[in-house]
Amino acid sequence: MTTRLTPGQVRQAIQQYLLDALPQPEAASRPELAEYARLLRDYPERGGKMLRGTLLVYTGLAFGARLEALLPIAAALELFQNWALIHDDIEDASDERRGRPALHKLYGMPLALNAGDALHARQWALLIQAGVSREVLLEFARTVERTAQGQHLEISWMVQGRFDLEESDYLEMVGQKAAYYTAVAPLHLGVLAAGQRPKAVLEEAGLKLGIGFQIVDDVLNLQGDPAKYGKEIAGDLWEGKRTLILLRFLRQADPAQRARAERLLSTPRAQKPEAEVRWLHQQLLHSGAVAYAQQRAEQMLAEGLAQLEPELGAAPEGALGQMVLELLRRLVQREA
Repeated sequence: MTTRLTPGQVRQAIQQYLLDALPQPEAASRPELAEYARLLRDYPERGGKMLRGTLLVYTGLAFGARLEALLPIAAALELFQNWALIHDDIEDASDERRGRPALHKLYGMPLALNAGDALHARQWALLIQAGVSREVLLEFARTVERTAQGQHLEISWMVQGRFDLEESDYLEMVGQKAAYYTAVAPLHLGVLAAGQRPKAVLEEAGLKLGIGFQIVDDVLNLQGDPAKYGKEIAGDLWEGKRTLILLRFLRQADPAQRARAERLLSTPRAQKPEAEVRWLHQQLLHSGAVAYAQQRAEQMLAEGLAQLEPELGAAPEGALGQMVLELLRRLVQREA
């Protein structure tokens, strides 16, 4: 039966499991707690691709795990994604998430932060209630910590006004902040749920695929379709993010252009002139930096897939292993 599940059906099953684990506004004992329930459900109810949870489920199925054992782990991973996004939006002062105002824009920072904390608690409760193994719990702890370390690197660079960064710095930061929980954790958790020990190749290849995913996200932030992307176009420029695209541009820019760009990026968001943001946006698009970043993402996709194909091809359920590879291809070949 599970071999016939489409990705859409898997996403729906994860979404339902996740929402069932959250409080219902209509069951609240008072209006304030009904609002609390609405905050917790807001980002999960906005949907999203649920790519990480789906990747986890298909990996687990490929290695012999049961769907019933995988759903709580996948739902917990998606809960992690949601509370981390709430915190990330606050830290970055983002305006939008999944096509709507960010949670702190709707309810204010204190309530949004509190909702993120509550979802974090629900993540662990869901795992404990499901009786997952110690190894699965440790993998979740490792995922949270790696993500926090990467976030610290990125925020530190912005707070310190750092522009003396190389491509290797960006790759290290993204490898921790985004790549691990995007690709490595789903692969590891799926294998662990099947009662097996993940091989080193899963992390090595998963990091390449997850970094490729984040680079594509940086590209879409500058030239994506707003209706599909779901976040603010050029938001990385308003927030001063040190992306691979920006670092490539700064390295090639003449001294006057570089000084102008650094001055803009060092200006607080509320004080950034819109005309200057538009100028830098166009410079990045026409400098070749965006095309370079897309090329690097595709290179990492090819390398990561080549490493994973033998491992997934040898999985007990080979057809499902191929589905994992297809999902991983979509990390880079996407429009949103």
